[in-house]
Amino acid sequence: MIDGVKLKKLKIIPDERGRLMEILRSDDETFQKFGQVYMTTAYPGVVKAWHYHKIQTDNFTCVKGEMRLGLYDARRGSSTFGKAEEYRISLDDPLLVQIPPEVYHGFKCVSAEEALVINTVTEPYNHEDPDEYRLDPFENDIPFDWRK
Repeated sequence: MIDGVKLKKLKIIPDERGRLMEILRSDDETFQKFGQVYMTTAYPGVVKAWHYHKIQTDNFTCVKGEMRLGLYDARRGSSTFGKAEEYRISLDDPLLVQIPPEVYHGFKCVSAEEALVINTVTEPYNHEDPDEYRLDPFENDIPFDWRK
C-alpha cells in the first residue's frame, strides 16, 4: 500500500425506508480537519485523472455506480516512491480512501451508470490559486493503464 494512504471500510445500514452510510466522522482516527465536501461524477468509461495536491488531503468514496480509483506515489522521499495501486469502490463494496498530499490520483467510471463520488477534503478550494497539479490521463510516465 502506498505510504500515507488510509482505508476505511464503510458500512451501509438499511431499513424499510432506505439506507444510511456514515462516510467520515470527526472522531475517526483518519479525520484531520474539514475544508469542504464536494461531489463529482463521471459518465461510463470516462477517466478523470491525474492530479495531486501539495497541501490538501482527499477522502474519496463512491456513492453511486462504480469507480476505479488509481493512485501513484511520485514523492521522491517516500518508501513507496514509484508505486501505483487501484481500488474499486461502489455501494456494493463501500470504502473511504484517504489520499495524502503529493500522491497522484484519478478515477474512471467502470459501471454502466454514472459514478458519483463524494470527496471530503482538508482545505477549501482556492479559485485564485488552486492546489492542483495535473497530468494527462494517458500521456505520462505513471505505470497505470486506464484502458482496463
